[in-house]
Amino acid sequence: MPVPLLQHKRHDAPSAFTPESLLREARRQKGLGIVSVPAVCVLDPDGDLVRRLRDDGRAQIDRSWACYHTELYRGCVEGLELGLLGCAVGAPFAVLVAEELFASGCRLLISITSAGQLVELHPPPYFVLIEKALRDEGTSYHYLPASEFSAADPALLSLLDGGFDGIGVAVERGATWTTDAPFRETDDAITRMKSIGLLAVEMEAAALYAFASARGKAVVCFAHVTNQMGRIEQDFEKGEADGSVSSLAVIRRVASVLLPSLMTRG
Repeated sequence: MPVPLLQHKRHDAPSAFTPESLLREARRQKGLGIVSVPAVCVLDPDGDLVRRLRDDGRAQIDRSWACYHTELYRGCVEGLELGLLGCAVGAPFAVLVAEELFASGCRLLISITSAGQLVELHPPPYFVLIEKALRDEGTSYHYLPASEFSAADPALLSLLDGGFDGIGVAVERGATWTTDAPFRETDDAITRMKSIGLLAVEMEAAALYAFASARGKAVVCFAHVTNQMGRIEQDFEKGEADGSVSSLAVIRRVASVLLPSLMTRG
């Protein structure tokens, strides 16, 4: 039987429905002007980073953000202005928001998503800079032809070589498994993903990298390995301040390394 997800795709054809059109109408309905988002934006699917910075008074809601589905916060951390968007969980939601952020002036999008450990590198929590992600979701197939993985921009990865030395945070590199169905992570599936060397399981990276490749946008995804999928007690611990301290250290380093080169691209 034909698989609808893989049928009748024209990946080189422009979309009739665009993020610019949606934002135009949202601004009209809400009486908002056009205001650019910060150059560096962060997707925080769990929302812990956004909540921590908001509660500490380091981030405030951006009333000019016109998206129908989310709230954007602006914060300044050690001189770095950030746009922070929480609780956009899963591939379709993450890419919908990514489209709108780049249409609103974002130059670099960093995604830090809580992830389940597959290969036991060391005890959680730690980060994985995702080099490529297995496409076990649906959104990526609307942006790129079918393949096993979608990958980060090699030029961005190259700039980040050795980039996390000295920040006091464990950052590994490797591949992950992106799935739309976390409660269908069966023992057989987990065994297979381990056997091909995938380090963690998450819900957004494959789609975000496919979007980035198709649109020519700068996206870097991290898996924050915080759990063993609930198979042990006292799981899902992120570390100090709900993981915000280590996450911000990673974000600051990525921005300091990548943003200068991205801003010179024009």
